Amino acid sequence: MDFPPHLGSMPMHAITEIHGEPGLLERFRLEVQRFDDEARARLTAALDLAAELHRDDRRVREPYLNHLLRVAIRLMHHYQVRDVDVVVAGLLHDAVEDHPAELAGDTDGDRTDAALAVLAARFGPRVARLVAAVTNPVYDPRRDRNEQYREHLAVSLEREPWARVIKVSDFTDNGVGVIHTVGSKVVSSARKYRPLVPLFRELVGRPDTPLSAEVKRHIFGQLDLAEERFSAILDVPAPN
Repeated sequence: MDFPPHLGSMPMHAITEIHGEPGLLERFRLEVQRFDDEARARLTAALDLAAELHRDDRRVREPYLNHLLRVAIRLMHHYQVRDVDVVVAGLLHDAVEDHPAELAGDTDGDRTDAALAVLAARFGPRVARLVAAVTNPVYDPRRDRNEQYREHLAVSLEREPWARVIKVSDFTDNGVGVIHTVGSKVVSSARKYRPLVPLFRELVGRPDTPLSAEVKRHIFGQLDLAEERFSAILDVPAPN
């Protein structure tokens, strides 16, 4: 497939709409050229594992892998992340939450712990720790799920500055990208993610969040855009 020469500067959702998964894979390839051979090999191995685990998963109108690619590309391009562990964890951030059995295989113990141990063996303990920080726990069915989600993020991201970076890329894809969602999920996603805007604004602004001032300004702008889109969806005036 032929891609335009400006693919490297196109918005990722535009790539998704026009070129689909092949376009995002090519954009990922362009981004990883900035890394050395060893780093590229690790990033390719992480992408291969993500593609295998999520091969049958769908995200509304698209393959789930598209979301993982956008999260990783955003880390490399917009956030200027050159820490390979962080980008690997970005590609695999949903692996343990969504596919612990496939990762862990036959085990008599906790599948989440076993799946994280597999990631630690393949990509290193730091990658596993970052993935663990953005992996949702089992929720109490007696309590509001979205409230528990917010509580979990506040605690897990408090102690892992790089996990904040991964999660804000994930949030941006979900929040700013809410306009690319269809059906009832548009409103449910807006309700889930809107209360997180102040949390991410505070976390990103912390001195120990390892991003440049320029990148933080970019993220704040994306959070503003997400809030505008949530408001457009949820703050519908009552009919006269």
